[in-house]
Amino acid sequence: MTVAEPASNVLELLRQTTAAVFDMDGVLTDGTVLVTESGEEWRRMHVHDGYALQAALQGGMPVFVVSGGHSVGAELRLQRLGITACRMGVADKGQALRELAQAYNLNLSTTLYMGDDLPDAAALRLCGIPCCPADAAPQIQRLCIYVSRFKGGQGCVRDVLEKVLTLQHRWAEL
Repeated sequence: MTVAEPASNVLELLRQTTAAVFDMDGVLTDGTVLVTESGEEWRRMHVHDGYALQAALQGGMPVFVVSGGHSVGAELRLQRLGITACRMGVADKGQALRELAQAYNLNLSTTLYMGDDLPDAAALRLCGIPCCPADAAPQIQRLCIYVSRFKGGQGCVRDVLEKVLTLQHRWAEL
């Protein structure tokens, strides 16, 4: 949470969330890319984040992923969790967010976006509910109304989605 935003305003904004968009590397993963001798790239994701993504979807919240990178394995995992709109290899995340908003009729003022680094800045400025993990770049933290106490790939997605769904009285129902 930034110093400029009183806690009650942050909670009210989180309560109003109608859709969630997440960056992959550094948010859904811890940002580590393991490269095998054959050139394969492996990423690590947290099961708590996966559970929260499924809970949000089951609760009726649209959830999307926008990533500058590309990982077939991560994309397959996200699809198994129920996320059907994954935009991989995205150079302009602000434009990708605008396209998702248009394609899925999202209200950007009530859309949560969680990113961790400079390529996420445009999307964070466009959405009404900018959030980031604890280990996000300082420039990104300054753009956000909520900074999770958890690092990327270590539960930050679960943290923010559980807060949103709890404030909406939907977490306990799941």
